[in-house]
Amino acid sequence: MLGLFKLRKYILVKVHMKKHLFFAFIWICLYTKSQSLYYPPISGNTWDTIAPQSLGWCQARIDSLYNYAQAKNSKSLIILKNGKIVLEKYFGTYTKDSLWYWASASKSLAGFITGIAQQKGYININNSVSSYIGNGWSSATLPQELQIKVKDLLKMTSGLNDAPTTPCTNEDTAKVCLQYLTTPATRWAYHTGAYKKVQDVVSATVGISYNQITNNWVEAFTGMSGFWFDQHYNSKARDMARFGLLCLNKGIWANDTLLKDSLYFKDMVNTSQNLNNAYGYLWWLNGKSSFMTPGFQVAFPGTLMSNAPTDMYCALGKNDQKIYVVPSQKLVVIRQGNTAGGFNLAASAFDNVLWDYINKLNCSTSGINEFTDKKNISVHPNPTSGSFFISTSQEIKTVSATDILGRETQLDFEENKVNCENLSKGIYLLNITLSNKQHVFKKIIMN
Repeated sequence: MLGLFKLRKYILVKVHMKKHLFFAFIWICLYTKSQSLYYPPISGNTWDTIAPQSLGWCQARIDSLYNYAQAKNSKSLIILKNGKIVLEKYFGTYTKDSLWYWASASKSLAGFITGIAQQKGYININNSVSSYIGNGWSSATLPQELQIKVKDLLKMTSGLNDAPTTPCTNEDTAKVCLQYLTTPATRWAYHTGAYKKVQDVVSATVGISYNQITNNWVEAFTGMSGFWFDQHYNSKARDMARFGLLCLNKGIWANDTLLKDSLYFKDMVNTSQNLNNAYGYLWWLNGKSSFMTPGFQVAFPGTLMSNAPTDMYCALGKNDQKIYVVPSQKLVVIRQGNTAGGFNLAASAFDNVLWDYINKLNCSTSGINEFTDKKNISVHPNPTSGSFFISTSQEIKTVSATDILGRETQLDFEENKVNCENLSKGIYLLNITLSNKQHVFKKIIMN
């Protein structure tokens, strides 16, 4: 009798355990499904949405975000959560069917395409650029040129001069404008002309146009419908969002793995060299201990965008074209438009203020427009000569100016008036240290 009782108890325990395991399995499946990414159809204009109120976002704060974006010359603003549209706004005459250039945000798409070219066996980024497009593509000597690898172009460490002699510019790709400066991999410099040779490498080895490569490898799978012109990508805002979503899932779109080389993707969105911690393979990285900016040979302490999530990586273009990708929050944020203020090739003051608005969309966070002085600080007049003023309620501790060669000069000041008579004509990056130990960086032009 005791044996039957023990057997009955054993069976009940097993059934009870299986029941819990069954429900645990169901819960895991439902949870996984709820956390999985949504992908819009590759054709048509349908795209599933999420009500912002379901995320706890307040309409008043959404309106404030839109007002700020519009005031800063935005043409479009899109926020995706888990692949679905939470916010989508177009300004002025711009619509969801309008086209706009990505500027240097195109570089990140080119970095992605280069990874596919390597996985397909067309190239090896460890090989020299010359091995794919021939010798003599630059004005360097042959031994110097052969040292430049494809990955040096991806990392912005080609060693070519990013400020070539007149009449050449940073964006020129002519042989005479690609001038040798130093050994590759020893200097980080934002050099668009050198980067563009990455596209030439891929086109030359595949044997078809870069537009056709982009269509075959990316657009056909994702529904993107843009085009390359003068080696810059142009598209609708939703095409930018599709690319951001593709990268959020590490090169996978629904059931198609476009970039199968997971190691390449990891390298692409992580620090690629020990000079600029905030740069991968043609992607900008947040949350690093220091960063460099285009046109300056100095690493500044702190993260690229202090208000943005630390795990964010982004495609950034001139006049504030933005693709922000945030894996930890399953977010993609898109901004197209004219400049939000000043001339910026990558990160700008706009990024930090925009993310302050985004961070405060949730009704439970502190009130909108409660920005710190760091984001309201301004320098005027700019351009200037002789002196300028810094508008801030904080006490200023130090002010220095760094030129494009990385030479730093400490500036004298009295209260908020700064003496800059000793600076030559040119562009400088100001490093303003405030009483709360914040470092604020501003560009200034000396006439």
